[in-house]
Order: sequence, then structure tokens, then C-alpha cells
Amino acid sequence: MATYIEQISRTFNEFLLIPNLTHKDCIPDNVSLKTPITRYKRDSKQKFEINLPFASAIMQSVSDDVMAVSLAQRGGISFIYGSQSIEKQCDMVSRVKKYKAGFVVSKCNLTVEHTLKDVLNLKEKTGHSTCVITHDGTENGELMGIVTSKDYRLTRHSLGEKVKDFMTPMSQLICGEVGITLSQANDLIWDNKLNCLPIIDNQKKLHYLVFRKDYSEHKKNPLANLDQHKRYIVGAGINTRDYRERVPALLGAGVDILCIDSSDGFTEWQKETLQYIKKEYGTKVKVGAGNIVDKEGFLYLAQAGADFVKVGIGGGSICITREQKGIGRGQATALKEVVEARDKLYKETDMYIPICSDGGIVHDNHITLALAMGADFVMMGRYFARFDESPGKKMNINGKHVKEYWAEGSNRARNWQRYDLGGEDKLSFEEGVDSYVPYAGSLRDNMISSVYKIKSTMCNCGATTIKELHNKARITLVSENSIYEGSAHDVELKNRNINID
Repeated sequence: MATYIEQISRTFNEFLLIPNLTHKDCIPDNVSLKTPITRYKRDSKQKFEINLPFASAIMQSVSDDVMAVSLAQRGGISFIYGSQSIEKQCDMVSRVKKYKAGFVVSKCNLTVEHTLKDVLNLKEKTGHSTCVITHDGTENGELMGIVTSKDYRLTRHSLGEKVKDFMTPMSQLICGEVGITLSQANDLIWDNKLNCLPIIDNQKKLHYLVFRKDYSEHKKNPLANLDQHKRYIVGAGINTRDYRERVPALLGAGVDILCIDSSDGFTEWQKETLQYIKKEYGTKVKVGAGNIVDKEGFLYLAQAGADFVKVGIGGGSICITREQKGIGRGQATALKEVVEARDKLYKETDMYIPICSDGGIVHDNHITLALAMGADFVMMGRYFARFDESPGKKMNINGKHVKEYWAEGSNRARNWQRYDLGGEDKLSFEEGVDSYVPYAGSLRDNMISSVYKIKSTMCNCGATTIKELHNKARITLVSENSIYEGSAHDVELKNRNINID
């Protein structure tokens, strides 16, 4: 007969942290969220670490090169989605590695033949206020002009008016030349009272934009994750189908770490993929695997050579694997069992294999709970999909701003490569949905709030590092009444939009 697991499958929402003694020096400013993300031997100084335990999910609607740069600047890491051609994925990785702080690749580009309506639509889609006009509408085309809100008035210009009739033309622009330093570019901006400085080559082709608002951006990012050449660190997702071609191409593009993207990682296909990569490229190539939900799955991938293991099946906000297939496990229960297996393996072998908790994060406090339960970092999709930096389109639905967010298991993503079942090259049914998430603004502003909550909670637990939190955290189950009691109740909330004199 079938094996029954009597333990109840629980979620993060069913637990609370119990405070420990908070010492006077245990304040948010003294908390470090640096964490290892690949395996290492006990007491080894050779650790691959990131400065914040945040990873963006391997999804079309979450992790492209723009997200990768923004998250690396803040201290986290992105894994650029693999459900695209090898060439396109490598191009995204290359753009991250070539990115220069303060030098922005334009994402809002049109031609002179486009109209004011096109400008407004593109600005709504990208969230950018500066639209670059090139001869072919590409980010590296010959620069023809620039359009900002100062170039038109909706009350005076028709939506059908051509861009060439109201843009600021190239002849009136002050530009920098490729090779200029950020300091020199900022001097030009300030000396000429500019908001934006295009950087072009001797053929007038656009390379970058430098903005006044980004003048001190590098000073705002003391936690930026950089490699030995001072380039941003970036990861990439791979599958178990074309890894023999994809992996060398990604390594050539400069990728720092890989991760096998699959809805179920407890498979022989993942073992073969891991063993092939380690045999061909050695231990210098770091690759994570998953997803799994129990100790058997963890040990299988750990022994196969995984540098980190992702935990979680069916807990994502847009995942319907549990509904469709009846498989999965509550994220908190899965994490607890895998952490116990990881710690036992570490004690026996001196080899520490980081755990990534993937899915089940609804509120910021769930991030702290995941870390307290033993995760080294968390991977999130919905959290990042809400921001300006995500690839999803920003839209106005029923008067509310939202961003598109779709699952890799949805028909829209058409990512059949992530299902290690050896079947046909198609999706037979969906394991994810196509949806919207409330638009939340910039990644930076939201992460500042989330990080401060995590640090503050860690102080309540008497911990100033993630490892200390692993060892000191005290966690309790809560009842439905406790959950109800823990939120605002038995009062009528004031309308926060009402001004009271």
C-alpha cells in the first residue's frame, strides 16, 4: 500500500517567531544579511556569497537583464529565465556583465515616424519618462532626437502628430562620446543643466544614457554584488534538454552561477545534467538544482553535485501544480524537513549545501520565517513582478495600475523544457496561470522596507546574522484564532485618505 506521511503539511502563515533577549548592540544597523549560495567545506574561506538573501525567480515575467542589474545593485541576485533561445539569454547575461554603473541602456525607443500616441503608450508600458528617437527605433540605432514631457502638451498636440515634429532634434542635443567616464558625464550634465546625456559613438549611434537623477546612484548601493572584475553578478536558468549547448554559451557570456529550472527536481534527468556539467567544467562552475520537498529529494541532488538546492512545489501564487496534479507540500513543512537533512549532512561530511526557499512567500514576514527555519536565501516571483524593473507590461485595469505576471507553467510561457518527463515538445496541460499583480513602484524603495522589517525581526530574535538566526530562532504554531488576533480586529479602520484637522 501507499506510504502515508502523517505530519500535517503546513505553510508559513501557520507559524510565528517567539522573541529572544535583544541585547543593546542588536539593532538593525548591526545586522548583516550576507549569505552563502553555493556549497562549501566547513571553515572554508572560499564562499560564493551575496549580500542580501533575495533571488528573483527564473521566469519570463520576472528576471531579465534589467531586473538582474537592479537586484545586483541592491545585494541580491537574479537568475535570467531560460525559456528563450540560447542567443537571447546569453545576450541578456552579457548586458548585465557589461553594464556600467550610471550608464543606462535605453529601453524606450521609437522612430521619427511614430506618433505622440506611440510615445504615450510606450511610456505607459515601460514607466520611463525619456523616449529616445533613433533611425530604426532600436537601442543602438543612430540618434535622431529625444522626447520628454517638456516636448509636448496633450492640450496642444494631437495624438496623431509625428515624433519628428515635436521632438528635441539631435542638432540641439549635448552628447557625450563613448569612453567618457561617469564623472566626466556628470560634469557635462551639471555644467549644461541637463536631465539626460546621450552617449554616442563617432557614427552617432546610441550606446547609453546618463541621467541627472542617477548622479549618486553608486553611493546608494554599498551592498552591490560584484565579481573580481567589479562587474555585477548574475545567474541563469537552464533545463535538462539543451544543457550541452546552453551551458558553454552562458559561460562564454560571463554567467556566474546556473540553476536547473524544473517543477520537480527529484529526477534522473537532473542528476545527469549535474554530473555532465561537473565532469565537463569541474567544480568552478556553480549550479543549483530542484525543486524538491523532502529529505530524499535533497540528498539525491546533493550527492549528484548540486551547489544549492531549491525547496518548494506548488506554493507559488501563480502555480496550480497541486490543483492540477495533486502533488506538492506546504512550504514550511517541506523546508523544515530539508533543513534537518542538510544540517545532518553537514555534521557528517563537513560539506554545507545552501538551501533556497522557493515559493509560499505572501508577506515580508514570511521571508524572515523562511530564513529562521534554515533557508539561506529565498527565491520570489510575485514579489519582484510588481516592480518597474520587471519585464511585465504595466497596465491600468479598472482604474488600478497593475503589472502582468504569468507562470512558467502557463500556456503563455510555453516552457515545456522545464518538465522532466521525457514527453513531447509541448505543454499537455497548464501548471500555472496568466495574471496581474498590483503595481508597487521601484524595486529599491520596496526592498528598503522589506529589508528593514527582516533586520528588525532578527533583532527581536537576538540575531545579527542569518546563521545566528538559524541557531537562535524559536518558532511556534498558531491557531486560526491566533491568526485572526494578530491582525487589526474588532475596530473600524479609518480611511487613510481623509485629512483630520
